[in-house]
Amino acid sequence: MGHKVHPKVFRIGTTTTWPSRWFARNDAYRASLRQDLELRTWLEKALKNAAVAQIQIERSRGALNITLFTAKPGLVIGRSGSGIEDLRKRLLKNFFPMTSKSIQLNLSVQEVGRPSLEASLVCQGVIADLERRMPFRRVMKMAIERVQKAGALGVKIVVSGRLNGAEIARSERLTWGKIPLTNLRADIDYCQSFAQTIAGTIGVKVWIYRGDVFEQDRLSQYQPSAPSRGPRDGRSGRAPGGLGRRGPSSPRMDNPSESGARKEA
Repeated sequence: MGHKVHPKVFRIGTTTTWPSRWFARNDAYRASLRQDLELRTWLEKALKNAAVAQIQIERSRGALNITLFTAKPGLVIGRSGSGIEDLRKRLLKNFFPMTSKSIQLNLSVQEVGRPSLEASLVCQGVIADLERRMPFRRVMKMAIERVQKAGALGVKIVVSGRLNGAEIARSERLTWGKIPLTNLRADIDYCQSFAQTIAGTIGVKVWIYRGDVFEQDRLSQYQPSAPSRGPRDGRSGRAPGGLGRRGPSSPRMDNPSESGARKEA
C-alpha cells in the first residue's frame, strides 16, 4: 500500500514554511508546543465566522506574535480596533493569567487576496454546506467551480463517510486540472477537516494547485529587482518604439476566400 504524505509538510523549506517559528530548550519545548496547539484551537473556535485561512505564531524573549490571515479582516479588527483588542484581552486572560504583565502579546491581521485559492477556506465552505444537508456532489461541483474561476491550475476534493445518509460509508472524489504529487516546486495548498452531520462525521480533504514556485520567485520578495538593460545598438532586430525594421506587421488574413480574391485581382 502507498504511504500518504502531507503535501505541505513534504514541501517545507521549498515552497512552504513552518506555521510556528520559535526555539525552546528541552524542558520548555513540550509546554510551548502544547500552548501553540491550544492557542490555534481556541482562535479557530473564537473566529469561526471570520474566514481565518492561516494562523502564524512567532515567539521571542518575552514576546508572542500572532498573525491572522483572514478573508474578512474587518470582522476581526472591529470598529476602531475594538475587536482585536478584545481578542487580545481574552487571550491574556485564558492563557497567561499569571504572567499577563510580563509577556507582550502582539496580534496582527492580514487580508487574504484570493480566498478561493486557500484550501482551508474552501474546506470550511464545503463543511458548512454539508452541515446544511446539501447534496455532496453539488457542494463539490460548486466549490471546484469557484476555485477554477479564481485561477487555479488544479483542484481535488475528497469526501468520505455516510454520504447523503447512506447506510454504508464510502469515499467520493472530484478532480479538475492536475495535482502534482512529487514536484517540490508545485505550490499546493492542502487542508483536511470534518463535518458533523446527523448521519455521522464526514471527512473532507482539499488540494489546490496554484502553479510552480521557482527560486528567483522566492528571493524576489527579499532582494530588489535589478534594472533591466535595453538591447545594444545594432544587435536587435527591433527599432525604437517596439516596431520592426520594416515597420508594424500587417494583420493576418483569417478568411481564405478574401486572400484568393486578392490574388486573382
